[in-house]
Amino acid sequence: MPTINLLDWRQERRERRKKQFQVALLAALVVGAGLVYGGVRVVDGDVNYQNARNRYLQQQIAETDRQIKKIEDLQQLKSRLLARMHVIERLEQSRSQIVHYFDQLVATLPKGVYLTKVQEKGASTTLQGDADSNGRVSTYLRNLDGSPWFTDPNLVVITAKHVNGQRVSEFTLKVKNDNPSNNKKKASKASGTGSA
Repeated sequence: MPTINLLDWRQERRERRKKQFQVALLAALVVGAGLVYGGVRVVDGDVNYQNARNRYLQQQIAETDRQIKKIEDLQQLKSRLLARMHVIERLEQSRSQIVHYFDQLVATLPKGVYLTKVQEKGASTTLQGDADSNGRVSTYLRNLDGSPWFTDPNLVVITAKHVNGQRVSEFTLKVKNDNPSNNKKKASKASGTGSA
């Protein structure tokens, strides 16, 4: 016997479409949730990876800072050692200079002139003494001026006094200290730069 469908065909199509829509919606929700979950996992993985890279960079920066501090400490130590070496070199160079200094003080002293006080301050020396006459003080000034270890002798004061019934000239003079080896170095540098 033939079957007769008493339901409205439009109603059936509506129901079928409604079910298809619900299946499609459910599938879209599942796919969307999967995509969101996958995206969150990817972003979370990227964040973890970036955090790991940041920690590594911070460790490397801290290690570099420690190395820079060590280098700075070594440079300070090097500077102190170089300063000590320069002091030792200057002392080595000036060791014989004091001998020449006193030798020239004696060698330039004419007869009749006696030193009572020698005071060195920086690069100059103050000499005090007694002389038989003012002429002997003038001779001493000329001798100091001719010495390679002294320059620019300058008479500060000269006074006459009587000691044991004799007239004595008491004098104070200043002279600049010099070093002939420094003058040779300066002269060679000047001639080297002048010829260039």
